[in-house]
Amino acid sequence: MEAQEGTQQTQFILAHNVFLLKHPDVLDIEKVSLKEEVIAAVENNDMAPFYETLVADKVVELDQSVLDSMRVKIEEEVKKLDEKIADAEENLGESEVREAHLAKSLFYIRIGDKEKALEQLKVTESKTVAVGQKMDLVFYTLQIGFFYMDFDLISKSIDKAKKLFEEGGDWERKNRLKVYEGLYCMSTRNFKKAANLFLGSISTFTTYELFPYGTFIFYTVLTSIISLDRVSLKQKVVDAPEILTVIGKIAHLSGFLNSLYDCQYKSFFSAFAGLTEQIKLDRYLHPHFRFYMREVRTVVYSQFLESYKSVTIEAMAKAFGVTVDFIDSELSRFIAAGKLHCKIDKVAGVLETNRPDAKNALYQATIKQGDFLLNRIQKLSRVIDL
Repeated sequence: MEAQEGTQQTQFILAHNVFLLKHPDVLDIEKVSLKEEVIAAVENNDMAPFYETLVADKVVELDQSVLDSMRVKIEEEVKKLDEKIADAEENLGESEVREAHLAKSLFYIRIGDKEKALEQLKVTESKTVAVGQKMDLVFYTLQIGFFYMDFDLISKSIDKAKKLFEEGGDWERKNRLKVYEGLYCMSTRNFKKAANLFLGSISTFTTYELFPYGTFIFYTVLTSIISLDRVSLKQKVVDAPEILTVIGKIAHLSGFLNSLYDCQYKSFFSAFAGLTEQIKLDRYLHPHFRFYMREVRTVVYSQFLESYKSVTIEAMAKAFGVTVDFIDSELSRFIAAGKLHCKIDKVAGVLETNRPDAKNALYQATIKQGDFLLNRIQKLSRVIDL
């Protein structure tokens, strides 16, 4: 699973293609070429265990001759690797023994045998002394986790990496871990933490094995928009030179970010519509598509209403380039969910904002929690009395 600097690993390209093959919104004609790419990648890397998984999931059809051929190649390669390990243990030093075990670990990762890869990585770790090399093994484990979207494995590996860094470790690996953790946070809907981790890695990004730099900027902008206030967004994202050099190459992203900051709401909705397809077809963002859509709309509606004590629904609809009925329907849902602090005067066709005071909100929350606690105590006292 080694990747050259600046190139994404073939395993992650394969994982994305498999995701698209399963996606209902991808056209059948596109799936034909995707299936060819998936089968070619599987055959080139002799991924017999992963091929069996794809067949079981009905992503590809079983070709027994192809499967048998891959199994034979795997057996031959495992035999060679075992011979190298035996030779290293008998005739060479500890570092050569470790390298031989690592080669076997990487082979299992390459063929998509998750269980054997993790088992072999543990064996390799037992032969490893240096903290930096132990960290590299954790990165391999994290890559397996992201390939299979095993969040439990990812979470445990991130915790393990942090403990290793307490013993030492260089800045390059620490910065790489930030991106891995950011991707994990984004994939588990912790967008605020993901944005902070991504922003801290913009100038030191080297994790090309996960995704290209353009994709990293795409994730950074998307997570920042729903996590940062206007001042922080301007300083860290809108004016960031690293983002400015790349953002124009990503369709609709520049319009999405700048129209929000410049309060060009009609342009924002147009760019937003263009980005929805990219978000929906992203392997990590797809499960959170509806949630992200709601959060973005909450941000933009809140920003618009921030400037007014009251505003007509018609004026707001005109600003966003949509119908009055659409805005009425949208705001009703967000107000009911407590996402927007305003009320609709349907008769007058006016929106009235009622910005909550922070101290008052805290007071109300304390009262509410106090009432809840008193009710619990009363219920408990009745049970004890019985």
